[in-house]
Amino acid sequence: MSVDHILERARAGERISVEDAVALYESNETEKIGAVANEIMKKWHPDPVTTFVIGRNVNYTNFCDTYCRFCAFYRPPGHEDGYVLDNEVIFQKIQETIDVDGTEILMQGGTNPDLPFSYYTDLLKEIKKRFDITMHSFSPAEIWKMVEVSGLSLEEVLRELHEAGLDSLPGGGAEILDNRTRKRISRLKGTWEEWIECMKTAKKVGMHGTATMVIGFGEKYEERALHLKRVRDAQDETNCFLAFIPWTFQPDNTNMKAEKVTPDEYLKNLAISRIFLDNVPNFQSSWVTMGPEIGKKSLEYGCNDFGSTMIEENVVSAAGATHKVDTNLILRLIREAGKTPAQRDTKYNTLRVFEGDTQAEKDFIMQN
Repeated sequence: MSVDHILERARAGERISVEDAVALYESNETEKIGAVANEIMKKWHPDPVTTFVIGRNVNYTNFCDTYCRFCAFYRPPGHEDGYVLDNEVIFQKIQETIDVDGTEILMQGGTNPDLPFSYYTDLLKEIKKRFDITMHSFSPAEIWKMVEVSGLSLEEVLRELHEAGLDSLPGGGAEILDNRTRKRISRLKGTWEEWIECMKTAKKVGMHGTATMVIGFGEKYEERALHLKRVRDAQDETNCFLAFIPWTFQPDNTNMKAEKVTPDEYLKNLAISRIFLDNVPNFQSSWVTMGPEIGKKSLEYGCNDFGSTMIEENVVSAAGATHKVDTNLILRLIREAGKTPAQRDTKYNTLRVFEGDTQAEKDFIMQN
């Protein structure tokens, strides 16, 4: 069945429905869907600029009592391979990030039942005493664990974290925002309603967040479409998301067997997401899971952003995704896609545009 009528409506600015999204997922006309997604991206971002952020993932602990089947990173509480990083180690990692013009720390870990709530607030305060850097940290699953260990309400936890120095919330742990798949892959992680509630409450106390999506768990197309609908509804209500980042499940080294999602399916999902989410301004490429070349291709399927340089990344890497991109390669890939690279901050403010072969750019590349 042709999807032209759906794409024409989307091109004209009309919202598509869950049923429309399912029809797009069932279609094999990926390039046609991608072309419309690219048009919509250009309405948001008319200049041929692709942004990226220089950031570091700091995984402060791998102890976790959520036991997701798809995770190769966590260790159960008490395991000999588990750890909690010393504060001094975290400070050193942050300083190393600042030394290469980094502006963002994405600090995430497992849901560690043995860390009191004061651990997080004290750590944030100590970081902010020492460094001028954006703390884009703690996914909803970690926030709900803080609610559990503290006895405080969700709003109280988020407000205290924000006052201590937390700037924004990453959208990790969304996976698929439908409880059928969530119960199957991560029984203890919480409902889609709890994930959305956390993000809406973060906005209420003065922070923004990002939304993510992971495909490849054997979920139905309807569940993917409902995921998008739930993100769009929350955005309509609170404008809590600055960006959307879809990627693919990496089954290696995990307790869950699955076929790897093809590049074509990733690109199609990305394009459908851009078409459906007409109220989310920024879309990030997922080169960590798909590799640099598909990352470059994603800039034609709705992405305006190349994500983070990820100076350090352990969670996805533990599942066998080992694509590493340095700043020099990011600049080259963005240019090969016909775009001008620009460094941004977490709120998508442009910090520096890389116009070409300047001495300042050469110095920057040497430093990084």
